[in-house]
Amino acid sequence: MRFITIFLAWLACFASSSVHADLYGFVDEQGQVHLANRQLDERYQLYQKSLQSGASSNAALDDATTPGLGATLSSDNRLPAPAAARVDGLKSVNAPAYNTKLASQYKHLIDQTAREFKLDANLLHSIVTVESGYNPQALSPKGAVGLMQVIPATGERFGVTELSDPRQNLRAGARYLRFLLAQFNNDLPLAIAAYNAGEGAVQKYRNTIPPYEETRDYVAKVLASYEKRGGLAYQNSLRNSAGKTRVRAVILPATLSGTTASAL
Repeated sequence: MRFITIFLAWLACFASSSVHADLYGFVDEQGQVHLANRQLDERYQLYQKSLQSGASSNAALDDATTPGLGATLSSDNRLPAPAAARVDGLKSVNAPAYNTKLASQYKHLIDQTAREFKLDANLLHSIVTVESGYNPQALSPKGAVGLMQVIPATGERFGVTELSDPRQNLRAGARYLRFLLAQFNNDLPLAIAAYNAGEGAVQKYRNTIPPYEETRDYVAKVLASYEKRGGLAYQNSLRNSAGKTRVRAVILPATLSGTTASAL
């Protein structure tokens, strides 16, 4: 077993070439990283799109959606900040229950919206789960409306006024979430906290999760839902009691062209 730094170094080498295949991967329950140049099944998520000959490396990376978070890589090729499932100070909670019939009814629309705004659909589903339980008619005491519980001021800020319409509600919420991810350098827990409490609250507490019980519970629930859906698998490095990384990579021989199979 070798530490995940080896895996990250391998990825860096793989991404440095001017032409290579798509890269998909996931981390299994034993902490093994599985990689392939095509999506073998639903667990595999796109890590890196292929770079075309003569194309700008940065441009290609900017178009690549990272699994889990779903945000694009920045122009200086930095990966998004880790979306750890266990954030210091947050409660350990179970993923919230939701109405599966309603979830099925709005799945396609949520997935479509996620693609439009280059967000991970798992993340958008997790926000909807905690915000409204997939109830498009949900209305909070503070006036938040619909699937993503968007307040009218936020809707207007992002060009949406018909918040009772599920499609428009999702677009407003997704656009706001996309803005927050950019605002907080793709730090997922901070973006989630800001979605609940507002970006001003996160900034007030020096870019940390505000000490509001509601907000901290909200972040914990969204992360729990996201983790259950597999969204955190690629980014959450499993750690032992000593804090050492336990993730190891498994490269599949039949899927990565020119790569010898090895268990790291």
